[in-house]
Amino acid sequence: WSLAHHGSALRLRLPPDEHRRVVSAALRRPPRHGRGPLLLYVLDVMELPDPVLPQLPALLGPDVPAAGVLVVGNKVDLLPADSRGHLGRLRQRVAAACAQAGLRGAALVDIRLVSAKTGFGMEGLVSRLQRSWKCAGDVYLLGATNSGKSTLFNTLLRSDYCKSRAPDIIDRATVSPWPGTTLNLLKFPIINPTCDRIFRRQERLKEEATKTEDQLSSEEKRYLNQLKKQGYLVGRVGRTFQRQKSSPEIDFDPDMLSYSMDEDPRPSPKKREEREEFTYNEVKDARWCFDTPGIVKEDCVLNLLTEKEVKLVLPSHAIIPRTFILKPGMVLFLAALGRIDYLQGEKPAWFSVLASNLLPVHVTTLSNADAVYEKHTAEEFLKVPMGGEERMKEFPPLVPQDITLKGIGTTEAVADIKLSSAGWVAVTAHAEEELLLRAYTPKGTALVVREPPLLPCISTIRGARIPGTPAYRTKKPPSFVENLRTTGSR
Repeated sequence: WSLAHHGSALRLRLPPDEHRRVVSAALRRPPRHGRGPLLLYVLDVMELPDPVLPQLPALLGPDVPAAGVLVVGNKVDLLPADSRGHLGRLRQRVAAACAQAGLRGAALVDIRLVSAKTGFGMEGLVSRLQRSWKCAGDVYLLGATNSGKSTLFNTLLRSDYCKSRAPDIIDRATVSPWPGTTLNLLKFPIINPTCDRIFRRQERLKEEATKTEDQLSSEEKRYLNQLKKQGYLVGRVGRTFQRQKSSPEIDFDPDMLSYSMDEDPRPSPKKREEREEFTYNEVKDARWCFDTPGIVKEDCVLNLLTEKEVKLVLPSHAIIPRTFILKPGMVLFLAALGRIDYLQGEKPAWFSVLASNLLPVHVTTLSNADAVYEKHTAEEFLKVPMGGEERMKEFPPLVPQDITLKGIGTTEAVADIKLSSAGWVAVTAHAEEELLLRAYTPKGTALVVREPPLLPCISTIRGARIPGTPAYRTKKPPSFVENLRTTGSR
């Protein structure tokens, strides 16, 4: 109730072992229809290397008769295209993470890149599920907290993947940045993809792909423009099989409408609306898609934050890269959640920040850095954490880790320094230039050096240098709408 009506959640913490127990118990149910479940593993592409993916084999165990895992790389809408073919490169990164986790061969059904929020890639995912899985067994959505699992569940609920009456009957999953808010197994019945249904669906997709934005209704245009402001990659998720709604009958009692001149009209008593339910025949042989509780990420900075702070840290709109050119002896702060010191090097280097647009980035000198942190932590200047001295009494100190990198060119980053789940900094340096850096994250959180970087050419997406500062003007690439013909093209 608090989430649905007030946008806030109780501060409920379940131990990671308890989350795993709930999910593992669900997967160990006896297989129905003579076929084990398909596992739809939802992975946040910005979180690569995914901290939960290596735990998947242990979560399943040897006694889970799973038919396969389909990995869904989510939130691609938040990342700008740094060069041609960036989606293909992202897919390769996800494939490498799967292989490293021991997920390969027949066990890995496919890898799909989507945005559950803006709909990009979702129609392709539905087609892939219907083509390969048909209606052979149940489907379980798995993934870490905040990977977008519940958003994916809600998008599939209003797609051709579920029975047409389901959206009116099934409760939507609660979508919240607060970790662990899906505490039970939500489910919807999967539609049986008969040959006729698949044909009709393909005809709809072909027809929609011939439209231009000018041919959309005003309501569709408004919705698309809203999505374009939130993400770089946008798609349209439609329904081929619409439920025919009967026109409502109006019931009234003539006696209730009559009243004398000396009395006020009496309001008609409200009838209690009966909740719709599936009939026995509709679901007796149904296959179901289950949403499971998110698996809590350990060593994650989000576990240290309040609800308001989490909302600032998790990106809700397309990330606009912020690039700075730093000389040795300079320091970059990402809010008060991460810090990178450029200790040694012969030449300046470029540092591109990819994090929530709401998180401030500040550059200072090495001699002033400690004073800046002491003075401005938990204040508006660094923003997160927030709450002043009292808040910082319970917040862990920043812990350093030395990093050595060798540049490969002024247009290609050598590595990403991932500051837990707060975001990352892509480092670009002159070829063969050796850099000694010192990166900091709060004690108990993971700092990862990601090589190769996720978006190697990200430093090129920038405007002109701002005079008198180490910063470049920001530049936001245009959005792209999937399955929509460009105006004027044939």
